[in-house]
Amino acid sequence: MATNYPELRLFIGGEWVGGDGRVLQPVLNPATEEVLGQLPHASKADLDRALDAAQRSFPTWRAKPPHERGKILRRAAELLRERTETIARIATLEEGKVLSETRWEVGLSAEIFEWYAEEGRRAYGRVLPQRASGVRMTVLKEPVGPVAAFAPWNFPIGNPARKIGAALGAGCPCILKPAEEAPGSALEVARALADAGLPAGVLSVVFGVPSDVSSYLLASPIIRAISFTGSIPVGKQLMKLAAEGMKRTTMELGGHAPVLVFDDVDVEQVLGPVRVLEVPQRRAGLRVADPFLRAREDLRPLPRRVHAACACAQGRKWAGRRHTDGAAGARPTPRVDGNLAGDARKNGARFHAGGERIKGTGYFWQPTVLSDVPNTARIMNEEPFGPVAILNPFSDFDTAIQQANRLPYGLAAYAFTRSSRNVNLLGEQIEAGMIGINSYAISVPESPFGGIKESGHGSEEGIEGLDACLVTKFVSEA
Repeated sequence: MATNYPELRLFIGGEWVGGDGRVLQPVLNPATEEVLGQLPHASKADLDRALDAAQRSFPTWRAKPPHERGKILRRAAELLRERTETIARIATLEEGKVLSETRWEVGLSAEIFEWYAEEGRRAYGRVLPQRASGVRMTVLKEPVGPVAAFAPWNFPIGNPARKIGAALGAGCPCILKPAEEAPGSALEVARALADAGLPAGVLSVVFGVPSDVSSYLLASPIIRAISFTGSIPVGKQLMKLAAEGMKRTTMELGGHAPVLVFDDVDVEQVLGPVRVLEVPQRRAGLRVADPFLRAREDLRPLPRRVHAACACAQGRKWAGRRHTDGAAGARPTPRVDGNLAGDARKNGARFHAGGERIKGTGYFWQPTVLSDVPNTARIMNEEPFGPVAILNPFSDFDTAIQQANRLPYGLAAYAFTRSSRNVNLLGEQIEAGMIGINSYAISVPESPFGGIKESGHGSEEGIEGLDACLVTKFVSEA
């Protein structure tokens, strides 16, 4: 096992719980396939302890003044920044991102905590105008209760932070189940909060078979809200379970993000390795939800640029090992390889670069660029969790909008244009929860992060993220 990887534990009721007597799951380094550590699965007794701790801590945590809750969140943010190198290296070992990306994610998580530390002080109600003398009507915002949060492996630091931050900032305890593929990162976020003085029981972190843990937690009347990031089928199943207890849900599900490139921009700049492949390389194996780039310009110069970018990525080194942004865990590679890439070939797609797994140790997939991909291909209809970019041309604005809105997903979309009219129309007509125009940056702590249609509902981050953990109460006093 790796000597620079922490011992993995559960965090329940303020205590770090080891693996004695529990089912253990090996955690692998996706770049080397070596075993990093053994992750204990929570037993039913462990889950009961986490639920009991959340229930017991709720009255005191909700009663703690918001500025006092904020002090703990701000101190945790400071600790995250102080521990950036340690946390970033843990995330890189278990998730596969390059260090520059995991360092950025630590900083983002610290900002999220700071945002909720302040926004928790602004969970305002309001006083309504009187309808009769001596009658006062007020609207109050109150914590919803214990929150069950389920985070995926693609942002192993940021996803836990945004879910925990919202719950704690609103005055709610949280039980977090991070991804078993990248557990150490989430545990470091919990450690920062514990060291910052978070009362015991307000946060628990558990692991296990996802369906077993989620069904057990959601069946408990103690849980009053759910925050889930993951696939659409799993999200729908959790909503069914939540409906049995009328629990509110925030669902950030899959997408299939279009990128529209209009002919009034410098296409070479947009399609160059720095800007086009920034998304597939920076988030390889994450949510590169098939950015299909559409432009009228001739695409023949593209392969030279793409091959240069791929060669640069494949040659990157870290800790003496071959490392590219394509190393992101075992699950996405077979999906791109055996299913979507092969199906695209059968449907006549042109492969300009990549399209295969990189031989050797580790879960590496070549950054892949395709063009002339028909809508009948699965990759044009299903989310490819891998470093894939698709380029198809469009002839007019209406066609571009029709193609962008063709699928039942609506998480994110992007467009590049210099036309102010296009900008206005794109904002009005694209069906997505987040739209980046002339930019791929669509997530900051103060902005809502979430999708529409089958990509989910509700938002994390921003005032919307806090509101998801609050209930509204009307009080009429005569």
